[in-house]
Amino acid sequence: QVQLVESGGGLVQAGGSLRLSCAASGRTFSSYAMGWFRQAPGKEREFVAAIKWNSMTYYADSVKGRFTISRDNAKNTVYLQMNSLKPEDTAVYYCAAQESGNPLSREWGYAYWGQGTQVTVSS
Repeated sequence: QVQLVESGGGLVQAGGSLRLSCAASGRTFSSYAMGWFRQAPGKEREFVAAIKWNSMTYYADSVKGRFTISRDNAKNTVYLQMNSLKPEDTAVYYCAAQESGNPLSREWGYAYWGQGTQVTVSS
């Protein structure tokens, strides 16, 4: 069982930055692929970024060049650095974990989810 706790959300002006953190429990964090998803009001949850056990990274087209996902296995933590934020980035951001080799951009591929953290970008 893996428990995930997100932090770092908040209110920021357009063009600003935030760094989200996701702390994971469990002794095998380094073997998990980790993902970030987001859900805006009235919309379906969508893939944002993912990082594999070997630190290979993947991004949605909408955030490429602005967001960076990273992990610190010693701290059992994954990060999402968000720069040049736009109002359309406003959403609840969720951290997720999987160790099954499922597609990284699909919700169904992840077995464990955090509760989410709100990010609001004002124009």
